[in-house]
Order: sequence, then structure tokens, then C-alpha cells
Amino acid sequence: MSTQRKAVALISGGLDSMLAAKVIMEQGIHVEGINFFTGFCVEGHTHAIRKRDRARPKRNNALWVAEQLGIKLHIIDVIEEYKQVVLNPRHGYGQNLNPCLDCKGFMVARAYEWIREHGFDFIITGEVMGQRPMSQRRDTLPVIQKESGAGDLLLRPLCAKHLPPTLPEREGWVDRDKLLDFSGRSRKPQMALAAKYGFEDYAQPAGGCCFLTDAAYSAKLADLWRARGRRDYDLDDIMLLKVGRHIRPAPHFKLIVGREEGENNFLEGYRKRFPHLRCVSHPGPLVLVDGEPGAADLELAARIAARYSQGRTAPAVTLELNLPGGESRELTVAPLPPAEIPEDWHV
Repeated sequence: MSTQRKAVALISGGLDSMLAAKVIMEQGIHVEGINFFTGFCVEGHTHAIRKRDRARPKRNNALWVAEQLGIKLHIIDVIEEYKQVVLNPRHGYGQNLNPCLDCKGFMVARAYEWIREHGFDFIITGEVMGQRPMSQRRDTLPVIQKESGAGDLLLRPLCAKHLPPTLPEREGWVDRDKLLDFSGRSRKPQMALAAKYGFEDYAQPAGGCCFLTDAAYSAKLADLWRARGRRDYDLDDIMLLKVGRHIRPAPHFKLIVGREEGENNFLEGYRKRFPHLRCVSHPGPLVLVDGEPGAADLELAARIAARYSQGRTAPAVTLELNLPGGESRELTVAPLPPAEIPEDWHV
């Protein structure tokens, strides 16, 4: 009897990785999934907090994909290791702060380490030639193979017929004739294959699965680096950039203003770390003050917080200022008129 070959599939939660895994499973290969948590993943964050996204499924799409395929999923925290990919990408950034080529190389390299440690034979990804402008071009696909160390143990089932045969194909572990020739930006071939397999309600690709592809998020991260005078972050930093209205009246401090109940509840978890403001005379948001504000800055912060309360048109609003050491006091201020909040304060 021949030995059953084993492959690990990079599972992002999108349709492509699900289809790639299924194509290989159809050939009798044992497949397990691997998902790397970088901290920048879209999964399970703002759409689980904000009311405007209440109709979206509250699920982790990578786990959902594994369930549809009936495979084991290994979720691996790479937050600290991934910092160097974000801070110093060898191949630079895409349109925003997305280091897509370095990111894919990093994940394939980690998957390569994983298969050697766990006795698996090769790696599967859902890449499609020509679909992504930075990491999925004919000239960049070989870069990922080389720099990750995976070489021809990396198989891309959805576009394999556009690429040289990999070791699994040459050795007969996988039948190349049953692999695919997808290319370009169109999603129609993937949607047709999903229908063939009976996959429904899968995640849509709009916006991608990483906040670093988002222009607004990237602007907030760049602002954070400028304000601190260094390129670094921790998990709390990148989580807070996903939530609230960010307003920077001066280089040395900014406000994070909850936009609705769900965000206010989320920001509650950080109230002991930051000075924060609550409206007591009118309903209003929870506002965190990040940085090194002075007394005058805190009064300005209170006026801005009052502007976003239901007392915005009142002559005065009373707020409670709470400091991390436990000190608290009330401030009664006139709400700052919208005209006095310049556009460039909005990060």
C-alpha cells in the first residue's frame, strides 16, 4: 500500500484557500489547515462591535472554512514575529501599509517549518496568478518560493497549470491534470467551482482580510508612529486603531471617541490605561486620551468630547475626567463648535 501524503493548507478564511484545499482533498491527500494570527486580521473585530455591521455573520471565517471542509485547523499566534514584516518589509509596501509580498513569504516560511516539524509533505495556498497586484504576479510567485525556503514543496492548485510542475506533481502524489488554470482578477471561475462543491455563504473578498490594506487604518498607524517618534506597536495599539473616531488636536496627544454603544463598551476595557472622559450632564461617548496631555489639553479634549455628546448645542456640558491613577474630577465646558475642529485633526 502506498503512504497517504499529507499537506497543510494556508487558510485565510476566503474562498480561494478553501477551494485550493478542496481540490487537493479530492485527490485523496490528507489536508489540515493553518491560520496565522498577526493582529491585523479583519476577522471578528469591528464587524462584531458596530451596529452598522450587525447583519454580517459573527464568525471567524477561517474556522468556518475548516468546518466546511471537515479538516483540522491550527491557529498560530505570530504577532511578535510578524512585526518585522510590517516594520521593515524587504519588498516594500503596497498601496497602503500592506507588505503583501513579504507577508506571503513569511507565512509560507512558517508553514514550511511546520510541515518539517509535523511530518507533512507539502504546502497548499489559494494564490491565483494575476489576482493580487503585488504578491500574485508571474514574477513574484517564484520569489515567495525561494525566500520562504519551501521551493517546489509549495503547490498552488488554482493556477498550477500556469506554473512549472512542483515536486508533489512530479512525484505523482498529485495529478497535475486535475489541477486548475485560473488567472486574473475575475472571481467567476472560483464562484463556479464553489457552486460545484456546494459551498455557499462564503466570505466575500472586498476589503481583503487584513487591516493594512485599508487606507484609513494605514493612515492611523502612520500617525501613531509619527506621534511617538518611532516605528513600533503592541497588540493594544493595533486593536484600538480599529475602533472609534481618532482626533489629534496636537502632536503630543489624541482622542479616541466611541461612535456608538458597541465601541463605547469596547473602549471600557482600556479605561484604566488612559485618561478618559464621560459626559454626566448629557448622553455621550466614552473618550480615551492617548499621549501626554497637559491641563489645557484635557480641557480642549473635554470640549471636543462635549461636541460629540447629545449636549453639543447646549451652552455647557459637564464631564467626568478620570486619570489612570484613580483621580477624577468634573469639568464643565462649552462644546467646541464643529468649525473649530479642523479636518486635519481627524486621523
